[in-house]
Amino acid sequence: MKKIGIVGAGAWGTALAMVARRAGRAVTLQAREAEVAASINEGHENTLFLPGVALDPEIAATTELSAAADADAVLLAVPAQHMRAVCGALAPAWTPGVPAVICAKGIEQDTAALMNEVVAEVLPAAPIAVLSGPTFAAEVARECPTAVTLACADGDVARSLATALGTPRFRIYHSPDVIGALIGGAVKNVLAIACGIVEGRGLGDNARAALITRGLAEIVRLGLAKGARAETFRGLSGLGDLTLTCNAMQSRNFSLGAALGGGQSLAAVMASRVSVAEGVFTAAAVAALARLLAIDMPISTAMDAVLNHAADIDAVIAGLLARRPGAEAPSGG
Repeated sequence: MKKIGIVGAGAWGTALAMVARRAGRAVTLQAREAEVAASINEGHENTLFLPGVALDPEIAATTELSAAADADAVLLAVPAQHMRAVCGALAPAWTPGVPAVICAKGIEQDTAALMNEVVAEVLPAAPIAVLSGPTFAAEVARECPTAVTLACADGDVARSLATALGTPRFRIYHSPDVIGALIGGAVKNVLAIACGIVEGRGLGDNARAALITRGLAEIVRLGLAKGARAETFRGLSGLGDLTLTCNAMQSRNFSLGAALGGGQSLAAVMASRVSVAEGVFTAAAVAALARLLAIDMPISTAMDAVLNHAADIDAVIAGLLARRPGAEAPSGG
């Protein structure tokens, strides 16, 4: 895999372009905005989404999807709610057998479909892989040590991708559990907003630790119901990603929750940002999946109520605290 295409030149897609270049690959990075492509090509910086990070001058930015599809593997680094449309636009230029590597962390809001289900429907000739784990784009772009999960049902494809993208400072561990990697990455964004609210309301570190732990139980419940492996959630795309995202203002979802907890409205917070906080849109899909599969996910359901149904934050917190404690297990309360 000598040529890597990346669709989506947000902070994460741009950071992944640096990863691929450090691994010695030719990189084509597709941007939706012409000004972003120009900034990368002319100034070797993504001034809109990743300002202050010098980019490899060999990264070729384009606005053409077909140019990014002309590759040995394509990384899909677009927001989850746009994945279906983007893959549909890519389909005419896709070469059968070229892996589609899902780098988005979300669940489709309208259908409650996981990203592998979306991509498989629109790009049926593409082997599917998932790149997930505890990553902040700016740190990856600056070559801070990072470890991630590369999940793919085809072990040969997984190993080829790991070889193509891995470096000593971007360590890739492969897994066959695509569903587990996707659910861990998606649900943790919802939980990170909840942890941010705990921060914004000044409820303390004890409360956040409890929320992370009980939130992990919710992730495991949903994952097992969808066919994931329990051990996946003890790894980088589960506990690792959850821990990072729920404890740092670098996290878009955590910082959004902190702003909500501090009294700002969701509309005001969203209007002030150029990057997407995936958890806002995924909360409704997670709550829908929980209802469909008859799974108890009180924290995720509470976040859907706050984000999508204008529920009062203090009333939601009181409701969660009033729940009767159950067994401390993935199936507990």
